[in-house]
Amino acid sequence: MTSYLVSNRVMRYLLGVLIGLVVSDGVISRFIVTEKLGWEANPFLQTIVGEDMFLAIKVVGVLLCSLILWDIYRRWPKLAVISSLCFVVLYLGIVLWNIYAFFATQV
Repeated sequence: MTSYLVSNRVMRYLLGVLIGLVVSDGVISRFIVTEKLGWEANPFLQTIVGEDMFLAIKVVGVLLCSLILWDIYRRWPKLAVISSLCFVVLYLGIVLWNIYAFFATQV
């Protein structure tokens, strides 16, 4: 029997929050770059951040990562929950940084 920490519901919530944060990061990053308020720091995404495919790549990437994390969850629940939580914290920091960058340029 698994503990509450690694319950099915907790993992689904973590993955849902992760998906939302990655999509938010994509929307905010695209807006900041297309409005020339900042730049994309990820060297792999710098050339496509202004294109329509940027958000599609972000969505497909986060869905693939979520499926991989869910597969890991089935075998090693604690590892998957801890990893997902780390990714959520990381992307929360990235989204907050993007929001700060947007408001800092508005002054």
